Amino acid sequence: MSDFQAHQIYGVIGHPLDHSLSPLLHSAAFRLLDLPAALSPWPLTAAGLADFIRAVRLLNIRGACVTLPLKEAILPFLDEVSDLAREVGAVNTIYRQGPKVCGENTDLSAFLAPLKARLSGTGHRVLLLGAGGAARAAAVALRRLDLKDIWVSHRGDEKSETLARDFGLKSIAWKKRGEIGADLLVNLTPLGLKGDLEKESPYPAEALRGRGGLVCDVVYNPLETRFLREAAAAGWAVVDGLDMFLGQAEAQFRLWTGLDLPEEARQKVRDFLRKA
Repeated sequence: MSDFQAHQIYGVIGHPLDHSLSPLLHSAAFRLLDLPAALSPWPLTAAGLADFIRAVRLLNIRGACVTLPLKEAILPFLDEVSDLAREVGAVNTIYRQGPKVCGENTDLSAFLAPLKARLSGTGHRVLLLGAGGAARAAAVALRRLDLKDIWVSHRGDEKSETLARDFGLKSIAWKKRGEIGADLLVNLTPLGLKGDLEKESPYPAEALRGRGGLVCDVVYNPLETRFLREAAAAGWAVVDGLDMFLGQAEAQFRLWTGLDLPEEARQKVRDFLRKA
């Protein structure tokens, strides 16, 4: 077998991808474990998914991370989808099972882990900011924590209404999102993401003042978003997106290789974000 044939190809698909540290993390892990593989960024919109899946088969691509805005859109193109991914209605990981191209969701468990240690009781009012694939995983995760007072708001109100209907949540218009007095706020939008959106926040700073609670942001690059800075300044506890990113990546890597993600690879991501 030639070196080219032995080399395994992985990628991350979505748009934009400038912020993604999946290539840094997974490629470092492959090198540390002496595996003949690498993971590359492949910018892609929903219009290119059919061609992408054909390329997966033709080039024997072994797996891919799936990020916004493709987590829901990719479902119809896959041969098999796990029960969990089907329940969530979103896929963040592609893997191969023989000739089949399969989908899994590792976002849910990664979202749950940092919250379990920080939430006490079930009487919280939750506001999900965003209604895409990550929000669907968050909705299922929060239900598993027995939280029942869950609201969702999205810049396109119709999408938040769809998510609310699918999971038995309540929706609120984006312009009114600061009015419901939630004490657990979760950013599941790209607002705050490194690049053009970095100076934006999904929640009005004035609505944070005079009360407290817990703020979570799934954005991890930059590590401290405007949303988190303003929440911390107003006295809220904050959870950045790094633990969630590393948690979902750990599950991806194990699914692809059967091995644990090396701590040294995790540290490379931490070091990069501290220097950024």
